[in-house]
Amino acid sequence: MANDNLKKVSVTVLTRNSQSKLKEVLSALSSFGEVLVYDTGSKDSTLDIARAFRNVKIAQAPFAGFGPSHNMASAAASNNWILSVDSDEVVTSELIQEIASLDLDPQSVYSFPRHNAFNGKFIRYCGWYPDRQIRLYHRINTKFSDDQVHERIISEGLRHIALDGAIVHYSYSSISDFLAKMQSYSTLFAEQYRGKRKSSILTAILHGVWAFWRSYLIKLGFLDGYEGFVISAYNGHTAYYKYIKLLEANQRLKKPEP
Repeated sequence: MANDNLKKVSVTVLTRNSQSKLKEVLSALSSFGEVLVYDTGSKDSTLDIARAFRNVKIAQAPFAGFGPSHNMASAAASNNWILSVDSDEVVTSELIQEIASLDLDPQSVYSFPRHNAFNGKFIRYCGWYPDRQIRLYHRINTKFSDDQVHERIISEGLRHIALDGAIVHYSYSSISDFLAKMQSYSTLFAEQYRGKRKSSILTAILHGVWAFWRSYLIKLGFLDGYEGFVISAYNGHTAYYKYIKLLEANQRLKKPEP
């Protein structure tokens, strides 16, 4: 059963300039029959790293937003069972053993906790733990939402089974990583909701302030020390810029074309 499960699950990994952690990510997935690396325009050594693994298949396409790109990666895989892993997430041996032992049910989706790390520290607060993720699913019965950002696997009408094994998430190694992700996510948010959701300067300020205090006080980010403050500040700034960019995008819609 163990080997059969790992052979009938395709792991999908979205990449773009992902050389930092990719070798560790792919090494952890060596027991799976197929790992589909779906690359959206890497300029670094990402593809060279991927080619070094015998169980890795590579597909390349322009980035179409996170939800659509996940679904295109799923469609390019060989198996109907999909385990979606990010290029900075390392699957633990405990989770692999648990997946191998499952009696996989196509009418179910499977979740597992994610251990988020920043600055070499496991973050327990700020809403970063246990950060349970639904990532194992049968592509005939469900898929990712088509959201540009904050995409999710659609689980309505399906049984949710919570696994104990975890993945380790190395999402940010420096302040520069926070700034890069803030820029990317806020732009995708504005594109997704342009003309669909209202915004204003006051809206942006209120969302930013609320996101910071929610993370730092309500979700006890202060207990994570320096890292908790940085993460909470990032959450506040990201929320602010999401709505400022949305305001700008909505204003462009109202301007008559020259």
